[in-house]
Amino acid sequence: MALGLLGKKVGMTRIFDAEAGTSIPVTVIDVAGNEFLQVKTTETDGYSAVQVGYDDQKEFRLNLPQRGHFGKHSVAAKKLVKEFRFDSDADIPNTEEAHPGAELFEAGQWVDVLGTTKGKGFQGVVKRYNFAGQPDSHGHMMHRRPGGVGAGTWPGRIWKNKKMPGRHGVYNRTVQNLKVVQVRPEDNIVLVSGAVPGHKGAYVTIRPAVKKTAK
Repeated sequence: MALGLLGKKVGMTRIFDAEAGTSIPVTVIDVAGNEFLQVKTTETDGYSAVQVGYDDQKEFRLNLPQRGHFGKHSVAAKKLVKEFRFDSDADIPNTEEAHPGAELFEAGQWVDVLGTTKGKGFQGVVKRYNFAGQPDSHGHMMHRRPGGVGAGTWPGRIWKNKKMPGRHGVYNRTVQNLKVVQVRPEDNIVLVSGAVPGHKGAYVTIRPAVKKTAK
């Protein structure tokens, strides 16, 4: 895996392509404030990784082990901490020079964006699992209900993992192969084509695409 960035979803807008005469819907992601926190090597930790922190946090909100971890590495307390793993220690970037910013990516690059989807509350099976529902004409009384959920005699209970109404949303999702339309280092924002998971202000992770590379 290559080094990525942590960010916050600002919202959506569009970019006009004068040459093609089209408008491209994009998600604006703020990546200001990423800081290297810790470098993990095969010798000390058994694997190669870089720990990155994002979004300053009030220190009194942390427990003592967390405060000690940030203090040990002389970094202000952060709300979000993620690791980016590497195949070997030789692939670890130089963390002494500067903290990562929007310039880590370039226009035209393919990326994967990880985030948490919006919460939908308690939902029925039609919305939650795309059930087709039952006839909606006169005389039918099942419309959007799940229908039969199990036999009566045996096993005499509901099968485990049965698709039924329940809490929907707030799922971890990865949207793959999104294209970076623009990078604005002066504002520390990255504009990615299409929609990414989460509400406005939600945390997201941007990393180089695993399955697709630019030609």
